[in-house]
Amino acid sequence: MKDYDDYLNDLSKSQFRSRFHLKKKDFDYINDKGMETIKKHAYDFIRTRLAPANPENDGKQTPMKNHPVFVAQHATATCCRGCLNRWYKIEKNRELTQEEIDFVVNLIIHWIEKERKNAS
Repeated sequence: MKDYDDYLNDLSKSQFRSRFHLKKKDFDYINDKGMETIKKHAYDFIRTRLAPANPENDGKQTPMKNHPVFVAQHATATCCRGCLNRWYKIEKNRELTQEEIDFVVNLIIHWIEKERKNAS
């Protein structure tokens, strides 16, 4: 079974996905709020914007910037149901399971932690 680093390695081969990186303001925000709060934000965003069977504005629901989780979602292809289907074979038109929500959030957090490590 693949681990988070395996997925990130696959994503790094995508010219589009690999161009996303956190900026200083993202790191400042993370340092100010703490990773537990960032993880709570990730759960909130995923539950409201991605987990429903047919999310509103699917394909356009995740901004490209203004929160580290949004940047991470694009980097990890967890930004819309189309990307979830294409990269992780998670079917569209059904609500995400708790296990799938946990997977998405943990992948996002793993990517953010790697970005933090690489920036230091």
